[in-house]
Amino acid sequence: MFKMTAKALACALSLSIAGLAQAAESKPTAPIVIKFSHVVAEHTPKGQGALLFKQLAEERLAGKVKVEVYPNSSLFGDGKEMEALLLGDVQIIAPSLAKFEHYTKQIQIFDLPFLFDDMAAVDRFQKSEAGQGLLTSMTDKGITGLGYWHNGLKQLSANKALVEPKDARGLKFRVQASAVLEEQFKAVRANPRKMSFAEVYQGLQTGVVNGAENPYSNIYSQKMHEVQKFITESNHGLLDYMVITNTKFWDGLPADVRDELSKIMAEVTVEVNKQANELNEGDKQRIIQAGTTEIITLTPEQRAKWREAMQPVWKKFEGEIGTDLIKAAQASNQQ
Repeated sequence: MFKMTAKALACALSLSIAGLAQAAESKPTAPIVIKFSHVVAEHTPKGQGALLFKQLAEERLAGKVKVEVYPNSSLFGDGKEMEALLLGDVQIIAPSLAKFEHYTKQIQIFDLPFLFDDMAAVDRFQKSEAGQGLLTSMTDKGITGLGYWHNGLKQLSANKALVEPKDARGLKFRVQASAVLEEQFKAVRANPRKMSFAEVYQGLQTGVVNGAENPYSNIYSQKMHEVQKFITESNHGLLDYMVITNTKFWDGLPADVRDELSKIMAEVTVEVNKQANELNEGDKQRIIQAGTTEIITLTPEQRAKWREAMQPVWKKFEGEIGTDLIKAAQASNQQ
């Protein structure tokens, strides 16, 4: 009797295990959640890029990947998003290139004033061996670069007309947390003030700062033109982003998922960068139509004065950045 019971028990246990295994096999695997956090409005190159990445990832990896996009500092502000990425609280962010000086000094190259003649030169440098090498320069810090997204060249804005460098003296300019950008404004005897992007409009409105530097798409989407009387089309610096992910998360993805996400990111990058110039030009026209801000166009001679005034910044940081890297960037200005 005991033997029969034992056999029956063993049989029942075997069937139970088989049933559990079959149930486990038939149970769908939960999709990998990718939180993509950023600090700008959706109607910007970065905002549109994040949404396109979500669309393509969920189409091509249906059931495998779910992308959650958090725009306008709705999840983390630009002072906290890097920490959140390293802690694994978000999986993808796209900080401006000014945000990486604590992880590699070389990326400070993108903050040097008057380095690139135009966005075509930026493209050539970012696609070069030197530019691509910067994407993987922080993996030992837990950060993997996936691509460069354009926002565009920066314009100066203020509540007084900025025609020559002397016009900036004494003004308080909002800057990102970048040593290069601080020195840039000190070079024209202005006062840099570090401030998160989400606080800039209020800072300009209340007079905590008098001026800022942004591409037209940022100025328009954040309504800065409503609280700045003048915009000087200086094209003095670059505001681009590096799309980055947590290295441990990225390396831990199934190979097929990681490969497809890499392809999607490459496609999205092309589209974002193609649309960025168009969006900036459109927003420039919308600012003109609003009639709240006068846009000042510099003559070549006036622009040369600004370039000369800010040139010492290059010398100050060339040791940290590397003269060879600076030369490679300068070479991109030659077609």
